[in-house]
Amino acid sequence: MSPPAVIASDVDGTLLDGQERVTDRTRAAVRAAVDDGARFILATGRPPRWIAPVVDALGFAPMAVCANGAVVYDPATDRVLSARTLSVAALRELAEVVARAIPGAGLAVERIGERAHDAATPQFVSSPGYEHAWLNPDDTEVSVEDLLSQPAIKLLIRKPGATSADMAVQLAGHVGDTAELTYSTDNGLIEVVPTGITKATGLAEIIGPLGIGADRMIAFGDMPNDLPMLLSAGHGVAMGNGHPAVRAAAAEVTAPNTEDGLAQVLERWWG
Repeated sequence: MSPPAVIASDVDGTLLDGQERVTDRTRAAVRAAVDDGARFILATGRPPRWIAPVVDALGFAPMAVCANGAVVYDPATDRVLSARTLSVAALRELAEVVARAIPGAGLAVERIGERAHDAATPQFVSSPGYEHAWLNPDDTEVSVEDLLSQPAIKLLIRKPGATSADMAVQLAGHVGDTAELTYSTDNGLIEVVPTGITKATGLAEIIGPLGIGADRMIAFGDMPNDLPMLLSAGHGVAMGNGHPAVRAAAAEVTAPNTEDGLAQVLERWWG
C-alpha cells in the first residue's frame, strides 16, 4: 500500500491511550505524516467543545468531524463549518419511541452554535434525572418539553445498567429511517444523529472538495460509530481493544491504543 493521502482517526480508545493522552510515540508518528504532506483529520463522537484538549496534545489543529459526522469543525479558527441537525419533529418522534421501547431511559441533546463554546447556546441539555455515562460539567437540566424544543446535532439515550448493544437492538426496529443509531461505549448509551449522517459522510465533506477520494484514506477506530468510516476508507484499521464487530469488519487489526496501535501502522511509512 502506498502512503495514504489522508489519515482519519477516532479519538477515545484510538488516538488517546488509557489515560486519555496522546503518547510521544503517537504524536511523533502523526507529525511525521503531516510533515510529509498527509492530511490528518479527527473523526469523533465528541462535540467541538471537547476538541481543544486533543489539539493541545497533538501540538497542531487538524480539521475535525464531530458528533459522529453531524458537525465539521475547524479548531484552528474555532468555527463550526457545517452542522446537520435532528428537527424538533424528529426529536419528539424519537422520544416517543424511547418511552415505548426503553421505559425509564434518560434523554439528552447536544446543540451547537457557531463556535465550540457559545455562551448564548447551552450545548448539553438533559432531562431531569439523566445519569451521565461520563463526567460532563457543561450539563443544563431542563424539562423534557424544553429539551425537545430546538433542533439538535445529537440525541443521547441513557439507561444505567443496560448495555448499548442491547439498547440498539431494542430501538432499531422502531426507529427505521427517522435517524441513525450508533454507540461509542457499551455503557448503556445510544447516540442518535440525522438520517444518512456518519463519520464517513463528515470526512467526505472535508476531502471531497480537495479532490481526494476515500480510497486514498486510512481510517482508525474502535467502536461501532467508527464502522462507516472504516468501511468507506481505502484501508480501515481497527484497534486491538476495539469492539468485536469492528475488529471483524476492518481490513486490519492493529495493537491496542495502550500500545500505540495507530503509531505502529503509520510508522510503516513514517517511521
